[in-house]
Amino acid sequence: MAATKPGRLSGRHRRPPEVRATYREVAAIPEFRALWLGQGMSLLGDQLAQVALAVLVYSRTASPLATAAVYALTYLPPIVGGPLLSGLADRYPRRRVMLWCDMLRALMLAVMALPATPFPVLCALVFFVVLLGAPFSAARAALLPEVLEGDRYVVGSALQNVTNQAVQMLGFAAGGAAIAVLGPYRALALDCATFLGSALVIVAGVRHRPAPLREDGDRPSIWRMTMSGARLVFGERRLRTLVLFAWLCGFYVIPEGIAVPYAAALADGRLPVPVITGLLMAAMPTGTVIGAFFFGRFVTPSGRLRGMGWLAMLTCAPLVLCAIRPPLEGVLALWVLSGIGGAYQLAANAAFVQCVPASGRAAAFGLVQSGLLAAQGVGILIGGAAAQRLGPEAVVTLAGVAGLCTAAMLAMLWTESRREIIAKVRAAAT
Repeated sequence: MAATKPGRLSGRHRRPPEVRATYREVAAIPEFRALWLGQGMSLLGDQLAQVALAVLVYSRTASPLATAAVYALTYLPPIVGGPLLSGLADRYPRRRVMLWCDMLRALMLAVMALPATPFPVLCALVFFVVLLGAPFSAARAALLPEVLEGDRYVVGSALQNVTNQAVQMLGFAAGGAAIAVLGPYRALALDCATFLGSALVIVAGVRHRPAPLREDGDRPSIWRMTMSGARLVFGERRLRTLVLFAWLCGFYVIPEGIAVPYAAALADGRLPVPVITGLLMAAMPTGTVIGAFFFGRFVTPSGRLRGMGWLAMLTCAPLVLCAIRPPLEGVLALWVLSGIGGAYQLAANAAFVQCVPASGRAAAFGLVQSGLLAAQGVGILIGGAAAQRLGPEAVVTLAGVAGLCTAAMLAMLWTESRREIIAKVRAAAT
């Protein structure tokens, strides 16, 4: 917030300065460190597994559509059961839900890591591994505001976002080289080990809390909680706008989904296609690391909310320039810039927390997260099908145009409804 010039306002009307939490302050909280470490470990294994699957399918089929379809298996399962399963984290202790999800996913990945596992079974197990990610993510998202309060939550979210994107960047960038050394099945075995490590960290570092109760003391069925969460999320204009901001990623995730055919189009003999694929898939996470760090560290809580619309438009605008077919270095720069704009998700997340009661937080977060993954999966499928006919450069350009128009409309809606949330965030930070 800009400093007030002397003499402009009396002391009685001058707003107190907003206090920003620091990364060091947040990282000093033991429970947050446990959630932070466990998430980073499992995510690194997931990125290696995603690159392995994408390269394996494209090498067998040379089909952008088939590659995008298998990649979309990591996004589509929440359409089937994510909203319903996320309610488990409002009905049962959230720490317990996280542990069960980690152990079940580790077991399924152990089966996937066996070379004798048929390819259709492998794809089915990918589906269920991602499906269990919905209640885990909902439990973790609902637990985080109980561990971090006020602006600590936003800064903690920023720190997790920076770490997650850095892990994705490392996993994607090194994935091609790692797969060449380890092979796809060993990469899946490593993913299994990371889920076991996550479970151990949660057991050691996160304390038990009872399942949350509603204000009336009732503990309704999972179906009732899911329906209640849907009414809460979509029944209020501000929440609907915030949800649509989150789902905007369905446009700017398309480049990642068609990174392999895009890499094949860019290949000129200097670098192998798997390495170019890893660089392309790492570009947006790299930008998000940069954007999230500076957005969380140097922008005031209310300033983040005011700048959310502009950053959302920044996620899509650079993709439009792919129409001129720049070389690899230019594509990487554009995709990094797009990733920087993705920092707006931090502000949207903080605003969402301000509007949702704790007793229904997991179901609401799970519904939004499931829709977010569904939007990404559908976007990738559409992008893969379009790339078959139009080529990857044209598809990325069209995704940028459509996303930019959508972001501009959401920015206008947000300007009309952000005042009350900004007041709440400012009050919590003073």
